[in-house]
Amino acid sequence: MASTQDHTENGDTPASARPLPVLKRLSGKLLLLTLLFGLIAEIMIFVPTIADMRMRWLADRLNTVAAASVVLAASDADDVPQSVQNDVLLATGTKAIALREKGASRLLAVADMPSKVARHIDMTVTDPVTMIRDAFDELINGGNRVIRVYGPIGDTGKVIELLTSDTPLRNAMLLYARNVALISLFISVITATLVFLAISRMLITPIQRMTTNMLEFAQAPDDPQRIITPDEREDELGIAQRELSSMQRQLQRTLAEQKHLADLGLAVSKINHDMRNILASAQLMSDHLAHSSDPAIQRFIPKLVRTIDRAVHYSQAVLAYGATQEAPPQRRRVNLHTIVRDVEDMLDLDAKSNIEFKNLVPENFEIDVDPDQFFRVISNLCRNSIEAMAADTRSDPAIIKRLTITAGQIGATSIIGVEDTGPGLPAKARDNLFTAFKGSARSGGTGLGLAIVHELVRAHGGTIELRDGDGPGTSFEIRIPDQPVSLTEWRSRRNTASH
Repeated sequence: MASTQDHTENGDTPASARPLPVLKRLSGKLLLLTLLFGLIAEIMIFVPTIADMRMRWLADRLNTVAAASVVLAASDADDVPQSVQNDVLLATGTKAIALREKGASRLLAVADMPSKVARHIDMTVTDPVTMIRDAFDELINGGNRVIRVYGPIGDTGKVIELLTSDTPLRNAMLLYARNVALISLFISVITATLVFLAISRMLITPIQRMTTNMLEFAQAPDDPQRIITPDEREDELGIAQRELSSMQRQLQRTLAEQKHLADLGLAVSKINHDMRNILASAQLMSDHLAHSSDPAIQRFIPKLVRTIDRAVHYSQAVLAYGATQEAPPQRRRVNLHTIVRDVEDMLDLDAKSNIEFKNLVPENFEIDVDPDQFFRVISNLCRNSIEAMAADTRSDPAIIKRLTITAGQIGATSIIGVEDTGPGLPAKARDNLFTAFKGSARSGGTGLGLAIVHELVRAHGGTIELRDGDGPGTSFEIRIPDQPVSLTEWRSRRNTASH
């Protein structure tokens, strides 16, 4: 890995981006395979044709001898001068000619009778396997042998026989094989070239374009100019190009969001660093105010202290965490009615807002959660609802603006409802619900509130869903299961409840 990085830093071309050798390219492999398959096809054609060529050559020789034998058979062999026999044998390229008729064989012409006949060839045998075997035997072992060839003369019932050297036959077969090989090679080259050009244009060139684009995109994935432009084709490569383009665009959006999150995390860390110091000063001042004898101050000081303590704790948690994920919840039994009341106090709704806050959670309702994290869950949902209703600038006094918090228990699962009578969520926010920077319901929002809520609820093993009501407004339902408890703790809770 280090070696690759060093080459890149020194300005060398990465190994993956260097031109491949010709034989390692798809085009080179395709060309070689096309040549090879073409030659294999020609060889498969050559094998039976060479066997057929041998049989035709022998048939032609036998027919020529049969025509000459008509003259010889018309007269007695003893009356035919030897010079005429020699001329006939020389003209037909044979050493001896015989005619078999009615079971009797008659020697028509002969020069020097060979002492040994290497092969006997029956022209009536046309078995393909035998023909191919004899043809290759002639090519490999022939050239200096005497062979006997015999076959019928038409439908006369006569059989003509001849003895001849196989040298002319083998030479003719070798010449035929050479010509076929040259023609086959020529056809293979032409076919391979045409197939290569066609497939190269249809497949190889688009694949090379996609490969080059992926290598260039990998070097600068944030550059929009590196996104491939798909060709207007409806085949598999066209689909692959369109999917690659879509994937590259999605990756660029993801990288932009990750960079946005990283920048935001750094900014939040800096802000929290300074905010912690400010809150520390506010905490010292609240401690001094706690000793005041003013009844009004004494009435509000506990809420102020709780709010500042919660803000300090949250600032410290953000700094310790680095703004990448939430800390695991420290769950305990808490009173949900009190948490919702603290949220209401923090929101500080005045009469001018014309927004009604209803805490319908039973006063003795307990829930098994991290108190600070669940405070953030309820406060984020309530703040979103209030901002949505406050942004509704319609002056109709008949419009009711109400935020209602409810809670109930089904088995070991707590169900919390947060419902408002606002304008509801737009379609874009519904499609990107709980997604940072996409799920904002208002212009200029980040959508972080719902993303934080979703993450905290999931950390508790719960779920949050947007419920579709009959009318306008927004309704969220949170389900939080109790964490498993030991038998001793369960008995302790039961005894406490019975008392």
